[in-house]
Amino acid sequence: MTMPSVPRPAWISLRLRRIHFSYRIDRRVPFVALAIVAFTLVVLVLSVSYGDYNIPPLDVVRTILNTNQSHPDYANFHLVIFTFRLPRIILAFLVGAALAASGTIMQGITRNPLADPYLLGVSEGGGLAAVALIVTVKNVPITFVPWFAFVGALLTAGIIYLLAWKNGSSTPIRLILIGIAISAVIGSVMTTMLLFGRIDDVQQAYVWLAGSVHGRNWEHVSVLGGWLLVFLPIAFLTARSLNILGLGDDAAKGLGLRVERQRGLLLIVSVALAAAAVAVAGTIGFVGLVAPHVTRRLVGPSHEGLLPVSALFGGALLVLADLIGRWVIAPSELPVGIVTAIIGAPYFLYLLYRSR
Repeated sequence: MTMPSVPRPAWISLRLRRIHFSYRIDRRVPFVALAIVAFTLVVLVLSVSYGDYNIPPLDVVRTILNTNQSHPDYANFHLVIFTFRLPRIILAFLVGAALAASGTIMQGITRNPLADPYLLGVSEGGGLAAVALIVTVKNVPITFVPWFAFVGALLTAGIIYLLAWKNGSSTPIRLILIGIAISAVIGSVMTTMLLFGRIDDVQQAYVWLAGSVHGRNWEHVSVLGGWLLVFLPIAFLTARSLNILGLGDDAAKGLGLRVERQRGLLLIVSVALAAAAVAVAGTIGFVGLVAPHVTRRLVGPSHEGLLPVSALFGGALLVLADLIGRWVIAPSELPVGIVTAIIGAPYFLYLLYRSR
């Protein structure tokens, strides 16, 4: 007599009893994450190798690993890779990860599949604060910009959510309409500021507003990396709260969750991630909308696995978009924000069609 087979559990659990901590992810998460990381590394090598000064992909890997010092062109390879190309590609990955994580959190706390830092005007609020700093203060240090962008984005998010949740309503169309209205007001204020700014500062602001990682260096990487080291772990550790909030406020309160406190904390984390990305790369849209939707189909709706995989996917998407922008009209290049808009706008229309 054969014993019936026992189905394998669909979850992988990590428990630390001494500190009362547990983390549960779908079994698909490690495999999907590894696949995204492998894809990102391939695109990174191709992106580093491509340009006015082409470098063979194998030499790119050897130069990064510092195993080809005997090569006659090693000095040129090292200069091009570590000074000009690798910083912008790493920054593109970090920006994509920040925006994707921010979008995932926003969709979770609003229970709205169309929520996104760009569509809801949060990115524009951070952009307005950053442009005001760039235009009014000459030679502003890059480390100051994320703080101003954070304040502007947080104020914008507070206004939008306050209006959207009026009388308990948080429907997708209400959030979108309010976000569009706030974005229009911010855009008009920003345009007025640029009209009266110094020509050099205005030119710098316009390039920045298009959403680009062109010309970025290791200082930008370190600034954004510092913000992500603080806020991404907080996002991952509070992922369970997002699952509980998805059940509705009454159910969440019944389970013992301090709804308003957790929602406020998650909102601050989401805004901080979006603002830091906007501060170093400008307003890049649709990454925070597309990444959570795609990864939700791959690893399920549980935020413990969805958040890290979405961040990885957002980073990979922006690295790929940067490569496409450099290649499609070479020797010129499209800002990465335009490429993501070309990719994301049709997907947004598809989501609107499916949600009726």
